[in-house]
Amino acid sequence: MDSTDDDARRLSIPERFDRLLALCASSRFLEMRGIGNEVPFFICPYAPREAVEMQRLAHQLAARLALEKGIQVLEVDLYDLSITLLQERGIWDQLLAVESETPKDQLLETLQNVLDPETHLVPAIAARLDTQPFDILFLTGVGEVFPYIRSHNVLNNLQRYAKRHPTVLFFPGDYDQKRETGTSLNLFDIPHDDKYYRAFNIYHVEA
Repeated sequence: MDSTDDDARRLSIPERFDRLLALCASSRFLEMRGIGNEVPFFICPYAPREAVEMQRLAHQLAARLALEKGIQVLEVDLYDLSITLLQERGIWDQLLAVESETPKDQLLETLQNVLDPETHLVPAIAARLDTQPFDILFLTGVGEVFPYIRSHNVLNNLQRYAKRHPTVLFFPGDYDQKRETGTSLNLFDIPHDDKYYRAFNIYHVEA
């Protein structure tokens, strides 16, 4: 974790809310200025123990942006979306019925196949991007879908669809950006070798 991430975690939840509200409402952020030719992906890291508070923050932030600024946020909860996809495939009830007696590795393989980011999950997100007007995309529920969905796989496959507006991934862990070891998404602050370098730490971005 670098010093900026550590400083951000020292901020109270209300202080982080105010900082994110100012940033997301700024024309520089909305117009994606200052990021060059990079994809407009921003990681909002937080301590895993703050998951409930940060989920609430994301909802409240979206509501305030819409009410006070007229900025529309499309919220996609990866866990809720996963359940929806399983229900649409007609296997949600089957999984619940056999979960307790199915080996975990077999269950994991099934979920990874059915919710594969490239073929199923990200196309479902892309469909929402095409049918709902929005100014910013919020992605939440990252911790709830681990390990059958990995954040870097979602972002890698989302790159070709989410270029017109900023995307903010609320991440329960550390977005580690070190010259020596490269850039990685460490969910729950545990290194998982989830390499992803094309996103910006939102706390490093100027309003």
